[in-house]
Amino acid sequence: MNKEIIKDIAYNLNIKENQVINTLNLLSSGNTIPFIARYRKEVTQNLDENQIRKINEVYEYQVNLLKRKEDVIRLIDEKGLLTEEIKNQIIKAEKLVEVEDLYRPYKEKKKTKATDAINNGLEPLAKIILSFPKELYNIEKFLNDKVLTKEDALKGAKYIISEYISDNAYYRKWIRNYIYNKGKIKSRKKKDSIDDKKVYEMYYEYIEDIKYIKPHRVLALNRGEKENVLNVSLEYDKNYILDYLNDKIIKNRNSICFSIVSEAIEDSYKRLISNSIEREIRSELTEKSEESAIEVFSNNLEKYLLTPPMKDKIILGLDPAYRTGCKLAVIDYTGKMLDIKVIYPHEPKNEYEKSKKVILDLIDKYNIDIIAIGNGTASRESEKFIADVIKYSNKDVSYVIVNEAGASIYSASPLAIEEFPDLHVEERSAISIARRLQDPLSELVKIDPKSIGVGQYQHDVKEKKLSDALDFVVSKSVNSVGVNINTASASILKYVSGLTKKSIDKIIEFRNKYGKFNSREEIKIKKVLSDKIYEQSIGFMRILNGTNFLDKTSIHPESYNKVLELINLLGLTINDIGKDILIEKLNNIDEMEYSKKLNIDIYTLKDIIESLKKPNRDPRDDFDKPMLKNDVLKIEDIKKGMKLEGTVRNVVDFGAFIDIGIKNDGLVHISKITDKYIKHPSEVLSVGDIVTCYVIDVSLEKGKVSLSLLEENKKTIDNIIKNKYT
Repeated sequence: MNKEIIKDIAYNLNIKENQVINTLNLLSSGNTIPFIARYRKEVTQNLDENQIRKINEVYEYQVNLLKRKEDVIRLIDEKGLLTEEIKNQIIKAEKLVEVEDLYRPYKEKKKTKATDAINNGLEPLAKIILSFPKELYNIEKFLNDKVLTKEDALKGAKYIISEYISDNAYYRKWIRNYIYNKGKIKSRKKKDSIDDKKVYEMYYEYIEDIKYIKPHRVLALNRGEKENVLNVSLEYDKNYILDYLNDKIIKNRNSICFSIVSEAIEDSYKRLISNSIEREIRSELTEKSEESAIEVFSNNLEKYLLTPPMKDKIILGLDPAYRTGCKLAVIDYTGKMLDIKVIYPHEPKNEYEKSKKVILDLIDKYNIDIIAIGNGTASRESEKFIADVIKYSNKDVSYVIVNEAGASIYSASPLAIEEFPDLHVEERSAISIARRLQDPLSELVKIDPKSIGVGQYQHDVKEKKLSDALDFVVSKSVNSVGVNINTASASILKYVSGLTKKSIDKIIEFRNKYGKFNSREEIKIKKVLSDKIYEQSIGFMRILNGTNFLDKTSIHPESYNKVLELINLLGLTINDIGKDILIEKLNNIDEMEYSKKLNIDIYTLKDIIESLKKPNRDPRDDFDKPMLKNDVLKIEDIKKGMKLEGTVRNVVDFGAFIDIGIKNDGLVHISKITDKYIKHPSEVLSVGDIVTCYVIDVSLEKGKVSLSLLEENKKTIDNIIKNKYT
């Protein structure tokens, strides 16, 4: 390991160097991030998954950067041009672009105007000109069959000087910093471009400081440019840059060579530097914006995946549609499909009464608790229909609007076809919608995370970076909740720490042959998993009705002996787990004292205690449950100043979208979220939060509602903040 890289990572992440070293050692030994975060806290000193991942990413980047530095130093040295000064500059470079700038003068170049001039013997003339003599003598000696006149010689020399200037790393860095800090990014609508829905209207005539532009605006400008709606450019004082270069390069303004070099400087900037630097700045802005968009998407996805399940409920899923009818699917407490129907309550058939009877019959027959309505086409019309129908039911039934993004993709997938080969795509969608409410995590892992629809500009970022980040979030979420090994699908098992496709196949093969696992120990004894995979995965897989009570907890089998020792020290038995007597004793335990008695680290002991107090704890229970409804609103019902309850559906850079029960989600701008300063809405709001909001504007024409969370519901916001950090 490189000591300097370790030191830099520790400093930048505000952690200790030994935490970085220990984490990298664990990773290099084949340990997964979820396993390290949960079961090796004593080694990392309680680093979480995000910190561990960051250490790994930064270290890999720095190692690659170091390798490139070594390669560049070697390549320059092979040319016999390496000096101690150049070497030190390369070693001190903090970014890859700085290394490449330093390498630029020594890099093998393709054919350019300057290389042609050098091949024609004009480099000595260029050096003479840069010495700024009072007069230029004997230019004739540089003439040959390819350089016919003095003018040709001076022209070639200027090309060489232009490339010298362009290849100067110091000048490039200064220009890059100047444009970034003093320049503006500007956009205007292209002549005759088509933007029917006026998606980019705010950018038709737009200008903002480069250094202050928000990530979502960068991505919006990029997309508008890509779709040929916008012209985007950087605006800055080019004369200031030329003056700076003249001051730095021209040593004698009284020299006859003054005008020659000045012309070369202008040519260098306009032909070789400006476009290149502008591309680099645009690229840097895009990269930072992509990172921000991925972070927003990741945060939203994690909160969405951890939406509390509607446990012990019989659910009716409704996939809304007009012409092809609304597909209905009833699922039981375990997600098993009980019934499938199709109704046509909307145009063109308008079979209202017939559809009403089908719904009421299903409610009575299966004792349905909740109806889950997909939020796609005909969603609000279906909501109105359901709200009217359930008033006639003898049972207290509620409904919920469920985000169905990606449901159709899953329903047409081989996985869905394998599970329900005899059903139509829409019928499978209805089952998926119901299951999303019953157990969001188990259902959503079947879908490509990019299709879930809780991000911003996810289609404008690099595919691999987004996929890697979202897969990490799904894995983190699955492992934080844990899975029932006897019922978990292959879709969710693939995200369990350490499991491979081969090991998942062996788990499912065992279940098909023997019915179920009775203990974690059985998995080991029967060699279903290798020792390493067992170690990495077993703590995240639960056996709920097995022979060992501890198998239903998140306690790792490697700590079972310590658990039994702890319970014995407390004068109790394993049968007391979860009972008040054990909980009372654990609440009053001196953790430091028992850590020494058991010869166990404090982090592992704390986790054991929490698991023993709440053996069936589900971290999702800490979040707001989906808001149940029994009535419906139209945008025409919404009035300025109205107080509403809503569910946060998406959090983006500029605000949050809140489902307030109408067709389109309302938008609360970041400035209307709280009276405290926040950099990002995610500091206060998360996907799934239930909030009280106030209507500040309604646009019937655009179907948009603007909301505020300020003043009147200050208490609500303070509670959200409090709950988020306690």
